[in-house]
Parts: sequence; C-alpha cells; structure tokens
Amino acid sequence: MQQTPKVYTCFTPALYHLYQNEQAIVVVIDIFRATSAICTAFQYGVEKMIPVASLEEAHQYKKMGYLTAAERNAEKLDGFDFGNSPFGFMDPIVEGKTIAISTTNGTQAIEKAKGTAGIAIGSFLNISALAKWLVKQNKDVIMLCSGWKNRFNIEDTIFAGALTNKLIDLGNYETDCDSTIAAIHLYELAFNDMFQFLDNSSHRKRLKLLNLENDIKYCLSQDITDVVPIIDGSFIVEVTKFEQAKALQIKMASV
Repeated sequence: MQQTPKVYTCFTPALYHLYQNEQAIVVVIDIFRATSAICTAFQYGVEKMIPVASLEEAHQYKKMGYLTAAERNAEKLDGFDFGNSPFGFMDPIVEGKTIAISTTNGTQAIEKAKGTAGIAIGSFLNISALAKWLVKQNKDVIMLCSGWKNRFNIEDTIFAGALTNKLIDLGNYETDCDSTIAAIHLYELAFNDMFQFLDNSSHRKRLKLLNLENDIKYCLSQDITDVVPIIDGSFIVEVTKFEQAKALQIKMASV
C-alpha cells in the first residue's frame, strides 16, 4: 500500500541538510523576486534558463553570447541584461532565448536542492498550476524557502503555507512537520491582505527603499500564469514542453 505523500518546509537553505530526501520533489521559493521572475520569463516565452550561483559563471555565459540576468542585494548589476524584476522579463526579446541567471538567494537555493527526484520553481504567479502538477507526481514535497542570505523571511514561508493548503485540498497530502504547520498558520494570518501583512518585513522594506513596491504587488498576485518551471540537468525548462519533448523521444525510439 502506497504511503500518503507528506509536505515539509525548510525555512532557509542553511537548514536544508536536515530535510534532504532524494525521493522528494523540492519546490524552490523566492517570492521577492527570483522565482517570480523565472515564472514570468517562461510566461513570456523564454526557452530555457541556466541558474548559476556565482557572478563569475554569469560573466562567462555573457562572454559566450547568452542573455544574462544578475542581481545582488535586490539591485540589478551593471553589465547584465536583466536583474530579477519580473517586469524586466516582460519583453519580446526573451522569446525563444536561453538566459543565464544569478541572484542573491534563489539560484543559491536551486543549487542546494540538486540531487533529488525533481526541482520545481514556485511563486504565487503559478501556484495553482504548480499544485496540480505536484499532485500528479504523488511524491513527498519539500518547500525550500530561499530566505535572505540563509536567514528566515516571511514571504517565502507564507507561500509555503499557501501551497501546502492547495496540496491538501487537491490531493492526498498530509503534514506532521511543525515548520509546515507554522507556514500554514502564517498564510492564514496574511491571507486577507498579504501586501499589508508584509508591511514591516525586511525584504519589503528593502524593496521599498529601491522604489520597487510594484514588484512586490505583482509577486503577490495569484495565478497569473500556468507555467511550471522545473530543473532538467543544468537548465530550467517549462514542464509542459519538457514532457512533450520526452514523449516525442519515446515515440521516435519505438519506431
């Protein structure tokens, strides 16, 4: 008899070794703003993205002719094509392209999550599509919050609670993980007005000082897109295209 899949929440990448499970799917979460930007890029037609942890790697991809995105401390870095604002990827130039991306927190979390049954990119923008895809996988889920430089943050944890609720409602999921239960309670407290709830949070203050409050509002918008970015080797790809290509390969191999 198959066991009911469970949901776990890891508040920061520094704690990931306590949750690591090779049989689980990891959902990487960086609401403000990397995972929101990645989902937006795929919504606007990017073909692939290459997550890189270091700026040195990002510079190498730039030299090779790739479009590149790089951000540190919430600011776009000089010499790169994009930062990590979702609005930056709402550009026809991204369609069909491969973009290398390096951010303060999100791409570091992706690097930590490698070596599991799968890695998916989570944001409020794609929360319902992501939940439906995860239910089909029927595996344990680890919510990996990117946090801020290995510290806890509120917005990623709120999302972990929101996605857990959807998984429980949609599928045969359960949790006995205290951090997940805490995330659910935090989401329920924030549900009516997440923007206001986060008013005193560190990252909202950081982005406000940079005049990026429109980014915050957008990143808290639910179900803007149906894309589900996942990791395939060194690339981030959109799961529907990935599964279609895989099915075609199997069909061709059987001919």
